Amino acid sequence: MELLKLVALDKEDLSIISAYMQDAVFKPADFDYSARDKQFALVGNRFVWEESGGRSKRSYERRRTALHFNRVGAVRSRGFRRSDDDAVLSLLTVNFVPGEQEPAGRIELIFSGDAAVEFDVECVEAQLSDLGAAWETGFRPAHPLSDV
Repeated sequence: MELLKLVALDKEDLSIISAYMQDAVFKPADFDYSARDKQFALVGNRFVWEESGGRSKRSYERRRTALHFNRVGAVRSRGFRRSDDDAVLSLLTVNFVPGEQEPAGRIELIFSGDAAVEFDVECVEAQLSDLGAAWETGFRPAHPLSDV
């Protein structure tokens, strides 16, 4: 399979990146914010949903993937400590919340366990890039349905 490369320039594009990144796992040390460059980046292990095809298989794939955001202002986090080297964060979704002065707004990275990273952006400008070959995993993420 070819390496995945995607760009998001609006809320709809970002929802596609969110779908590809669902269940990616990260450690806090995988996050990097440069206030000077107005960039936020994270590198994690993405579950390769597009290869699972909804089939019942005994093996699946994960792939090292970078997610990069430009035009980033203040960054905030909750539900984890940046210094916790043993923490593993599983990404549930990536949201864009429009601000009063669109195209500015806030991007939310929502993780399981009520953890999150959110940051202000001038506009949506994100890039997803697979970094290399996939490796096999026997575990396929599953989410229990909740009573809503």
